[in-house]
Amino acid sequence: MAKDYYSILGIEKSASKDDIKKAFRRLAHEYHPDKKSGNEAKFKEVNEAYTVLSDESKRKQYDAYGSNFDGSQGFDQNSQGFGGFDFSQFTQNGSGNGFEFDLGDIFGEFFGGRSNGAGSRQTARGRDISIDIEVSFEDAVFGTERVILLSKNAKCDTCKGNGAKPGSGMKTCDICNGKGKIHEARKSFMGNFSTVRTCTTCNGIGEIPKEKCSICRGAGITRKQEEIKVKIPSAINNGEMIRLTGAGEAVSNGTSGDLYIKIHVKRHNTFYKEGHNLVMDMNIKLSSAILGEEVSIKTLDGDINVKIPAGVSHGEILRVKGKGVPIDKNRRGDLMIKISINLPRKLSKSAIKLIEELKKEGI
Repeated sequence: MAKDYYSILGIEKSASKDDIKKAFRRLAHEYHPDKKSGNEAKFKEVNEAYTVLSDESKRKQYDAYGSNFDGSQGFDQNSQGFGGFDFSQFTQNGSGNGFEFDLGDIFGEFFGGRSNGAGSRQTARGRDISIDIEVSFEDAVFGTERVILLSKNAKCDTCKGNGAKPGSGMKTCDICNGKGKIHEARKSFMGNFSTVRTCTTCNGIGEIPKEKCSICRGAGITRKQEEIKVKIPSAINNGEMIRLTGAGEAVSNGTSGDLYIKIHVKRHNTFYKEGHNLVMDMNIKLSSAILGEEVSIKTLDGDINVKIPAGVSHGEILRVKGKGVPIDKNRRGDLMIKISINLPRKLSKSAIKLIEELKKEGI
């Protein structure tokens, strides 16, 4: 029984070449054997129908002779591809023998989607660098600036990173003809495919130096030591990271990586942070707790006098406003002083007698 190729593709006998092509694309997607829902038998049928109807000469023979048409002329079981479909007659974005289509459009989903094409260029990026630095507690509170000496790949100072001898300029790359991409034909089990890769001669920019820089030998980058100023902000915490964009490794004809700086804050003998407040412990005598007194303490801003009120309790907190961690240019946290009362372990006879008198007073 003769096959109805028009019915197989779901089109009318009056269908145009464009209609035939669209029908084939849709059904090839649907029945492709690589898909879970694919159907190899249907895929072969669709291939056979398309091979005949897309060829003007074969289509006329099929329309004229119907059941007497020799289908093998359009569907050779010994040809390449699935079910004899000859993929070698197509080229990506090119024309085949009698018809043309984009293989990426039909089979892109089986190979991770469509590529960006030859027109799109991916910019190369240098390696990121990570370092650790230690700062004092004071510098972490108020902020500071440090100079770091790094040995890394950096842009050549002589050619400014383009790899050309000063004054010589650039020329079109002979390998890719200025496109930055190279097309390569590859063979696979499905036939011949055209792939695109970045030109390694010009690194994708389409230009190369007329004369190479004598310092970097045309690479545009050199290994050197570079001083980098790092601004450490106020109120930074231990373990926080500072990122300097573009301060990492340079790469030829691309963007530099980033520099990541991990901050380690030294412990202070007196103070520690709680948010934007500075906290310290103060040990006082029992007499100072009872009678009160004024003491001098050394803060991060210098010496200040603090009045301990009479009758202060153990564990009570005294607050000194504006002596803590900076919040912004005009505001700072507070200094919090935690009181600890030292009780004597041994008392003299006279001290015991005085305390007994206080006991009589109900103290």
